[in-house]
Amino acid sequence: MNIKASKWVLCAGLLTIASAASAQHGYGPEDEGRRFDDGTRVVCENVEVQRNSKDPNRIAGTATGAVVGGLLGNQIGGGTGKKLATVGGAVAGGAAGRAIQGNHQVDNGDRVVEKRCVRR
Repeated sequence: MNIKASKWVLCAGLLTIASAASAQHGYGPEDEGRRFDDGTRVVCENVEVQRNSKDPNRIAGTATGAVVGGLLGNQIGGGTGKKLATVGGAVAGGAAGRAIQGNHQVDNGDRVVEKRCVRR
C-alpha cells in the first residue's frame, strides 16, 4: 500500500472512531428507569464531585509540602543519612501538603453532589 492510500485508510478509521464517539447518548434524571429492548435500563445515582477548584489534583499543596519537608529533612544528620532524611522529608511533606490542601478544599465547599445517569 502506498503512502497516499495509507493516509486515506487512516482518515477513514479516524472518522469511524469519531462518529462512534459522537453517537454515545447522555442520559439525564428524566430518563431514570427507562428500559431498553436489550434488558438494560437507565440508573441514576448521586455522586460527589469536585467543582470550582483551581487545583483539583492538589499539585500546589503536594509541591509546597515536598519542598518544605525536603528543606527540613536536609537539616538532619550528615552524609548518607542527610540524603535519606531529605528524601524522606520531601515524601512526608508532599503527603502532608496534599492532605492539607484536600481538607481545605472540602472545608471551602469545593465538593458538590451531582446526579449522574448511566445505562446498565
